[in-house]
Amino acid sequence: MIYFISDIHLGILERSADAPREELLVKFLKSIVNDCEVLYIVGDLFDYWFEYKTVVPKYFYRTLEALKWLRDNGVKIEYLMGNHDFGHKDFFETEMGIPIYKDDIEREHSGKRFYISHGDGKANNDAGYRALKKVMRNRFSLWLFLKLHPDCGIRLASSSSRKSRGYTSNKHYGKTEGMENFAESKINEGFDYVIMGHRHRLIQKQIGNGNYYNLGSWLEKPVFGCFDGNEFKIREVEEYLKIN
Repeated sequence: MIYFISDIHLGILERSADAPREELLVKFLKSIVNDCEVLYIVGDLFDYWFEYKTVVPKYFYRTLEALKWLRDNGVKIEYLMGNHDFGHKDFFETEMGIPIYKDDIEREHSGKRFYISHGDGKANNDAGYRALKKVMRNRFSLWLFLKLHPDCGIRLASSSSRKSRGYTSNKHYGKTEGMENFAESKINEGFDYVIMGHRHRLIQKQIGNGNYYNLGSWLEKPVFGCFDGNEFKIREVEEYLKIN
């Protein structure tokens, strides 16, 4: 089974308020160990993430432990950076065996082609964000950020994340949001499935000979995508855990 999760946004709330969502995530991760071939994290697992040479955010320890446990039990995990958790260096890859991707990826499972993208920058009117993304992710900006004390840096990352979320939440994306148009272009290239997140809107739509799925957000409804080799489904996490 191939699993997909996106936009959990751990760290968006105060620690006590965030804990139930993290507990649900940890239960879910541990429940899929026996049948999961690959887990794709399609961006924004964390509402903010910035790591230093010897420091990573401590509040996410339980999630990190669960992901490492999955890896130790033979589950392959691939992680696409989102617009909130882009401050990765090498911790996930060197300490946990989880590769981090800055860009979209293409994969094939059971003869079906998958195009997997967080989705940021795909909207028709996202030109401003695309420019900001280049500034925030360039080497000089990241170098400047590394000069801050970790406590200050992580606090600033959290604050910046909240401002970014407010911009996205209040934005009018238009009827098709551009993301659907992008998905259609990839399906026309021969992809069977286009999987995205970012928009915080659950979408399941057949386009031509393919399908576009947006995984929504765990802030509204915790869901995951799964592919059994024949069919792709989006399922609710809490309902899944009741029978697994």
